[in-house]
Amino acid sequence: MSTLPLSSWHAQPIEGVTTTLSTEVDGGLSQPEAEARLARHGANSLTWKRGPSALRKLLGQFLQPLVVVLIGAGALSIVLGDYVDAAVIFGVVVLNGVIGFVQEHRAEQAIAALGKTIVTEATVLRDRRLRRVPSEQLVPGDVVSLQSGDTVPADLRLFAVKDLRIEEAALTGESVPSGKAVGELNEKTPLGDRTNLAFAGTAVTYGQGRGVVVATGNATEAGRIAQLMQHTDALETPLTRRIAQLSKLLVWIILGVAAALFGIEALRGRDLADTFNGAVALAVGAIPEGLPAAVTILLAVGVSAMAKRRAVIRRLPAVETLGSTTVICSDKTGTLTENQMTVTTFVCPGRVLRVTGTGFDPAGHFEDDGGPVQPRDFEPLLECLRAGALCNDTRLTGQAGALQVEGDPTEAALIIAGRKAGLDEAALAEWPRRDVVPFESQHMYMATLHDGPSGRVVYVKGSSDVLLSRCTHQLSAAGREPFDAAVAAKVDALAGRGLRVLVLARRELASDALGHADIAGLTFLGLAGMIDPPRPEARRAVAVCKEAGIQVKMITGDHRVTAAAIAEELGLEGARDASGRLRTVTGAELNDMPETALAGVAESVAVFARVAPEQKLKLVRALQGRGHVVAMTGDGVNDAPALKQADIGIAMGRGGTDVARSAAAMILTDDNFATIEAAVEEGRGVYDNLMKFIAWTLPTNGAEAAVLLAALLLGTELPVLPVQLLWINMVTAVLLGVALVFEPKEPGLMQRPPRRRETPILDATIGLRTLLVSLLIGGLAFSTFEWAQAKGLSTAQCRTLAVNAIVVAEVGYLFACRSLVLPMWRIGLMTNRWVWLGAGAMLLTQVAFTYLPVMNRALHTEALPPQWWLLLTGVGAVVFAAAELKKVLWRPSR
Repeated sequence: MSTLPLSSWHAQPIEGVTTTLSTEVDGGLSQPEAEARLARHGANSLTWKRGPSALRKLLGQFLQPLVVVLIGAGALSIVLGDYVDAAVIFGVVVLNGVIGFVQEHRAEQAIAALGKTIVTEATVLRDRRLRRVPSEQLVPGDVVSLQSGDTVPADLRLFAVKDLRIEEAALTGESVPSGKAVGELNEKTPLGDRTNLAFAGTAVTYGQGRGVVVATGNATEAGRIAQLMQHTDALETPLTRRIAQLSKLLVWIILGVAAALFGIEALRGRDLADTFNGAVALAVGAIPEGLPAAVTILLAVGVSAMAKRRAVIRRLPAVETLGSTTVICSDKTGTLTENQMTVTTFVCPGRVLRVTGTGFDPAGHFEDDGGPVQPRDFEPLLECLRAGALCNDTRLTGQAGALQVEGDPTEAALIIAGRKAGLDEAALAEWPRRDVVPFESQHMYMATLHDGPSGRVVYVKGSSDVLLSRCTHQLSAAGREPFDAAVAAKVDALAGRGLRVLVLARRELASDALGHADIAGLTFLGLAGMIDPPRPEARRAVAVCKEAGIQVKMITGDHRVTAAAIAEELGLEGARDASGRLRTVTGAELNDMPETALAGVAESVAVFARVAPEQKLKLVRALQGRGHVVAMTGDGVNDAPALKQADIGIAMGRGGTDVARSAAAMILTDDNFATIEAAVEEGRGVYDNLMKFIAWTLPTNGAEAAVLLAALLLGTELPVLPVQLLWINMVTAVLLGVALVFEPKEPGLMQRPPRRRETPILDATIGLRTLLVSLLIGGLAFSTFEWAQAKGLSTAQCRTLAVNAIVVAEVGYLFACRSLVLPMWRIGLMTNRWVWLGAGAMLLTQVAFTYLPVMNRALHTEALPPQWWLLLTGVGAVVFAAAELKKVLWRPSR
């Protein structure tokens, strides 16, 4: 038995399919043959590559540049006999490694969830008998029977259908169930238009059908997406990239300075052991040990804040990524739209009426240019509503606000429109159904026969191509009159707005039965125009994104006209065609487009329609190649590979599939595109606070290095011992630096443009600030040490004074770092109580450091006379005043 590529089955006649797969449409496979094929092809389930082992993930945490330097410093401390220093260093290393390890549990979740979507039972024809079997046991060549409510268990080539419609939104992005047919199609037919195929994991909403299994497991369309996800790299985020750049830079600077110092002092003839000890102390003092822990705490606080705004973070660095996002690529159905078909327009003879309200909410009314319209005062509208509600096989269950659709969403939209006019189930019960002509794709209409107050009446709904030619009259405000064929132009006008258009008609019929021959001599009632409407909050979110300098692009599997209409309503901005409309590029056009043109199109065009999953990937990669930080939102199976490829994937928590949620870094629990705007704001706030922490911690570490460097170059005693440096670094990072994590967001945060991807954390501004503040604090601490020695204090007291000078300077600088551009009075003295609590706790800790005997013995300190605290207060005030003065004299642009 040979097989064909998945892309070819829709182009084959069913006779060719059965011959290729050695099966029969009337009898299916024999049980022995099915078992043999199962052994040969494997189970109808997805398989995936194993991720890295837990040990490998854990070891990877200790290969980061700063961590490697710390490990080296700890090892040297052991060699030099400084066991306390070594214990503290290795404690920091282990804590950082455990935190990172816990965050990396996403490797195989997306594909595992995808596998669950196709584990179902199937009705299969074996040995000419229908039987139920687990879908895992299906093999190519099996004949499967489908009916309403089934989940398609494998990819099928259909050969018999009766009114079969399948919901494929999660796979193709199309909001309306796809009507199915059996004839072969052109080989280049896009995925969403392959009406003779049924795909694994999609849902049958109406009718029945039979098909031959052409693909199982990884060979299905769902399996192909799983393979795409396996070959999609999980990218670093801007935060991890910048932290890695900063770490490498610091490593080279620290090691370079320490090596140069060792060489200079060795050439000067100083004791090598003392010189080596001083160089190690300098390296340890200059490394910001608190940086990894502070970043983790900062991001965890961001996670908590975003959860309160209904955005759940699955990967910590994703908190910050949104703050640097430059493009949001969004699916349409269920993300920017309600995923609930809604009737928005009725065109009746002589009158066009708008319908307010969205989705499956019966709140709403009818209006025209003259104001509100009561349906009972305008018979054509009332008859349209009655026709839509009665000529209908769909049911709505559940309570208002949480209605569930059992059937076709198009019919659900007509029921909701009727309820807006009071046509509920009780009102419709006065029109009992006597017969029905069900919808069939070859006829393109549905008709029902009812007993009415004035006799029996037939209501019809369906395609304009079929029904308009069968209308002889129309119902206007003046009554029944000859049909005006000009209504065809109005159909085109509605379709041009992206609306799905149905014709509603009726006729009287004195008969007990209804047949296709009776669908003639109809009275035209009106046109119903419906669409899956944009979320109102999505419009506002798009506007906010534009103000924040973020492009929003729609990438959908839906039709070109519908996508363009929704994009216009949302206010998307992009290239326009000669007519002034938003330019829309289809998946077929992308396929034929050379790679050299793709990047430019991805940059300029805002709407992409009829797009397949691999094309979404190409677009995301093209944008990333242009230097963009890309966020991808979506809720369907077809979104998962692009969600993983994007710098940050954003899935829908309510309406989204398990696949999309597992592939994403962030989940919106309210399925609300507007929540992204809140997430962007939180992300920018997180990055702001991270920069404040770095701007605070680097100069304080630099000051410690400057003090040691000055002492070694001048040949004096070390003003601060290595263990005292570790004390300063760890305690100040926890009590002082972490307080900046809770700094409120600054005014104008969402009016700034996004940060550029290539902008390093340690740019020229931060670098200069680090140098100047390091020299200031280091100079003050060294001068204090030298002055205390001149005043006759003991070496232990001088070192105690120098340590306290560094700490008090860090406290003063902390208050100045609450904003890097605004003076403290502009942001409010008490808007961050954690800064005050941290400063108070830090000063109390330093009192213990100075006066408690146990601390004196462990950290080589000695009590200070009280008057020296006045000098220390002055040190802190000088640093604070200098940093605040800099803001007034020079304010860099952001």
